[in-house]
Amino acid sequence: MTTDPTPWRDLRAWLRHLAATDRLAAIRKPVSLEHELAAIAKRLDGRQAALFLAPGDHAMPVVSGFMSRREWIAEAMGVAGSELLARFRHAADNPLPWREVDSAAAPCRQVVHDFRNGGLDILDLLPIPTHSEHDYGPYISAGLVIARNPRTGVQNVSINRIQISGPDRLGILILPRHLFAFFQTAEAAGDALEVAIAIGVDPLTALSSQAIAPLDFDELEIAGALHGQPLPVAKCVTNEVRVPAEAEIVIEGRLLPGERSPEGPFGEFPKYYSAREEREVIAIDAVTHRHDPIFHTIIPAEMEHLLLGAIPREATLLAHLQRSFPNVTDVHLSIGGVGRYHLFVQMKKNREGQAKNVILGAFGGHYDLKQVIVVDDDVDVHNPLEVEWAVATRFQADRDLVVVAGAQGSALDPSTTVAFDGNKPPPHWQGFGAKMGLDATKPLTSSEHVFTRVRIPGEFEVDLDEVVSATGTDALTGTPLAER
Repeated sequence: MTTDPTPWRDLRAWLRHLAATDRLAAIRKPVSLEHELAAIAKRLDGRQAALFLAPGDHAMPVVSGFMSRREWIAEAMGVAGSELLARFRHAADNPLPWREVDSAAAPCRQVVHDFRNGGLDILDLLPIPTHSEHDYGPYISAGLVIARNPRTGVQNVSINRIQISGPDRLGILILPRHLFAFFQTAEAAGDALEVAIAIGVDPLTALSSQAIAPLDFDELEIAGALHGQPLPVAKCVTNEVRVPAEAEIVIEGRLLPGERSPEGPFGEFPKYYSAREEREVIAIDAVTHRHDPIFHTIIPAEMEHLLLGAIPREATLLAHLQRSFPNVTDVHLSIGGVGRYHLFVQMKKNREGQAKNVILGAFGGHYDLKQVIVVDDDVDVHNPLEVEWAVATRFQADRDLVVVAGAQGSALDPSTTVAFDGNKPPPHWQGFGAKMGLDATKPLTSSEHVFTRVRIPGEFEVDLDEVVSATGTDALTGTPLAER
């Protein structure tokens, strides 16, 4: 498929494009929001996005999986797959400030439901699915949570899992990152933190929300850079947060100080459930949406979920490593490592021992990393079979293994819980574990052809269409196979 050099800035246009290229499946029959919708979307995962036209008792359609292939994300950016990380990194390094538009004219404000007087129920308004077998109940899984730093007013954007806890109450998992810091500041002062949850945004804005950016860096500015023009935003009805003006749906609310309630279990990206714990609470103040909106849900632990997290991290880790090791040429967060935990690094080694330094540098790039494998530049890091081959033939555990004990890792990695009663570590021990690095590079010098890869001259130049018969012939009888 020829790459369109223009980035896709509109969700509905992107969905029409997928439909026109047989990558959007329309499910017209009524489906249950409890498990059935997620089951169908999972079966289509990576092959077609799914558009559910009759979800539960709702007339509002639900879409899932429109970013479930790496090639689709590059296509949405308007670049070749090989340019994906460089394009994202360029946007992160050259953000475009957003452009505020008249809120009254913003598509996301065409319909307003005010929750402040009571009487409304979020589940009556929105078709929110229950995804996995042991999930507590319906969850918003594709909402961009936008909040302002109480001290500076600069926004942060993240995707958090959001449980429907009541008609106007939401439970939320907040990991110790920027949203957590904002809420800590507000709560210490006895204040609520104003938030907005944007659901149904274009592919590049969704991707931008997952950038590994410093505090007081608004990820919506990366979206503008990816779009090639400032992102239009609109002020919320009930608070000061600015949201993508083209969003399908926006939930406005407040993180309540001093209030916690049970949240979970929920099937997370490691393909396990996270425990039910006391977590932060959002009070809903308003829901606004377009006329005839589309609700977006991400099926947990499937390709859309994993790629949205992996690609921005890859771009950040590649830039991080290349600052100290310019001979690092590529990185890949493997899907087998849930797009977070296992990093493959490709490099042109020019010093012995250098790969171990790269391993240690990678661990400093993101605390989620649990395993790093470094390979030579003749190994394709996007092909797990090639990486495994390099480990099998170039790695020896007694000389090439790096182990870091007692390090911070992902709080959602269930293997970090086994030393604690009931597999429930207290918050300050969550994610405590070990990291492993494998130097799977060959030595810089070796005798004769000990580390020369076996190749057959001309294997990639052979024109199989020219040399292979369309029907084939039985060599023993001379009878064309098609006639036997």
